[in-house]
Amino acid sequence: MGQPTNILDTPVEYVKGVGPSRGETFRKELNIHTVSDLLYAFPFRYIDRTRFHLIKDLTSDNDLVQLKGTLLSLEKVKSKSSRQYVKGVFKDASGFLELVWFQGASWIEKTLKTGEEYIVFGRVSDFNGIKSMPHPEMELLSEASVTVSKTFDPVYPGTEKMDAKGLDSRGRRKIVKGLLATLTPTDLPETLPAYVTEKLRICSSFEAMQWIHFPANEQQKELATNRIKFEEFFYVQIRLLLSKAYRRIKYRSVPFEVIGPVFNHFYHHKLPWQLTGAQKKVIREIRADLGKHTQMNRLLQGDVGSGKTIVALLSMLMAIDNGLQACLMAPTEILAQQHFETITGLTADMDIRVAYLSGSVKGKKRTEALEGLLTGDIHIIVGTHALIEENVVFHKLGLAIVDEQHRFGVAQRASLWKKNEDFVPHILVMTATPIPRTLAMTLYGDLEVSIIDELPPGRKEIKTIHKYESARAELIQFMHTEIARGRQIYVVYPLIEESEKLDLKNLQDGYERLLQYFPPPDFQISVVHGRMKAADKDAEMQRFVTGQTQIMVATTVIEVGVNVPNASIMVIENTERFGLSQLHQLRGRVGRGAEQSYCILMTDYKISKEGRERIATMVRTTNGFEIAEADLKLRGPGDIQGTQQSGLLDFKLLNISADTAIMDAARNIALRIIENDSNLEKDIHQSIRTQVAKLRKKHKDWARIS
Repeated sequence: MGQPTNILDTPVEYVKGVGPSRGETFRKELNIHTVSDLLYAFPFRYIDRTRFHLIKDLTSDNDLVQLKGTLLSLEKVKSKSSRQYVKGVFKDASGFLELVWFQGASWIEKTLKTGEEYIVFGRVSDFNGIKSMPHPEMELLSEASVTVSKTFDPVYPGTEKMDAKGLDSRGRRKIVKGLLATLTPTDLPETLPAYVTEKLRICSSFEAMQWIHFPANEQQKELATNRIKFEEFFYVQIRLLLSKAYRRIKYRSVPFEVIGPVFNHFYHHKLPWQLTGAQKKVIREIRADLGKHTQMNRLLQGDVGSGKTIVALLSMLMAIDNGLQACLMAPTEILAQQHFETITGLTADMDIRVAYLSGSVKGKKRTEALEGLLTGDIHIIVGTHALIEENVVFHKLGLAIVDEQHRFGVAQRASLWKKNEDFVPHILVMTATPIPRTLAMTLYGDLEVSIIDELPPGRKEIKTIHKYESARAELIQFMHTEIARGRQIYVVYPLIEESEKLDLKNLQDGYERLLQYFPPPDFQISVVHGRMKAADKDAEMQRFVTGQTQIMVATTVIEVGVNVPNASIMVIENTERFGLSQLHQLRGRVGRGAEQSYCILMTDYKISKEGRERIATMVRTTNGFEIAEADLKLRGPGDIQGTQQSGLLDFKLLNISADTAIMDAARNIALRIIENDSNLEKDIHQSIRTQVAKLRKKHKDWARIS
């Protein structure tokens, strides 16, 4: 096999100082295969070699600090629990500091030498009133690079196996420094057009790579970091916008040319309430999209209870007016069934045939549904992922709506809109989980986004209250009062059965305890959890919906899909165990009627700092978008909206909750470029074209499907 023409594609073992054995370790431990992979494995922090602190100036809340002095002594010490640890005494011109190692005693004794001068790096803490530095990084002053050049030394992520092969931060520094010294600007060509780098005054690709690994000062570090962050997000946006432009040309839909009698009759005579301004605005946006030959690809965001279903129905009625069918796919039977009942109830007495399809629909009912879809007799079908099965064939599917779309995989969503041979249906994806603006920009840059940001009139804001276990008697009394007023109550637990690891009140214990406070036959309690059979779960849900039971004890299976306007209290046990967006979804199960509703957050006294922040956010606001932003800051993007599978958030440096200014600049420039040169054909965009081709090889899932 011939050598790669591009040095960046060279296998990592050919880098000076690596070799076959270390190359294998790089591959197995960090997935580093090539020179490019090695260069793009950036430091996660830096040792500030530009200054030394004095021991006398240290405080226990210091950031990472660097000291220069002498290691006076080392000794093994037994703790009260009989565990051994190593304690050292370190001295500089201003005082003494205790160094502590709780692991690796034999390695420390063999490696470190008392009486020698060291550079020590670490974080100072206060241990029993004594300033100490646990597990410091130690480097002999005689061997340290700082005596020659004061710089920011990169610190790289590693593993024990890497360290054993001499590929710790020190070893990596030597390899990367040697590699960078051999590279020229030609080896790291510019990936951005000159007019972009000039306008933004950002450093070149070559400078960014040199400075991100070995900045001479804080300014170089910042310039390199910002350049790489910009480029990371810029190419995500270019990728999404190219996909959008490509789809506009490739995928043709049937335009909805008329707003006819079906829509107008429903709108003027059947609409059960006045639409909000936000709903009207969204319907106008959808109507404009549906009138085009290009496929609508729109994301509809709306908080719990904001009225997305009525918008979905009005959109489906437009399809019927144009001789086309519509479908609505939901992730669970409960949610799909609820949509079906809502739509059939709203369209009663109209000449519209609505059907339901899920895995539990069998025999004659299933056959009738399939035949009706094929002949076009069925106008609207509501269902679960059963709708994407191969034997489900439409006569003419004009509009496909996916609810809680993040719960479906890309392939599942795609197979739904491949149901027509001659044209693709228009797509509307909906979510009741508000997505922070920055995350929406990242994940859904190729979709148009509509937002319903106001609740229907008459809805009272849910009062959210945090209570400790000591207020249990007060809570029970309040529940009795509300039940006496004819109201119903949810009580949600994080677990079904006792867990040895987590000291939680589980659902079973909670149910038994509630029976003591609300004994039958005067009171009835439903129990619902994820391990129940679907039929049993539905039966219990139905008892609560019809008012036969006053209390529903449940796990988070009721997060979506239950609409009981009469339920006015949501009690969440062990609130600290739930994520913010999950808590917000649970709270949205109440407040669906005209009565004042309450969400009671029950916790023990011991709560983590992050747990307290989540609870404080819930008490402070009911705004889903504000909660989503707070959730993003607390958790990062990885767990939100199933983004870990998206392949779009593999940012090495960009922080989407902190780097909004960089993201806005990258998005705006990418938009202007694609608007003026949708296929990147102009010579001025040659560098972008080249980089896009490279990225296409890396990301096989380039064409996103909403």
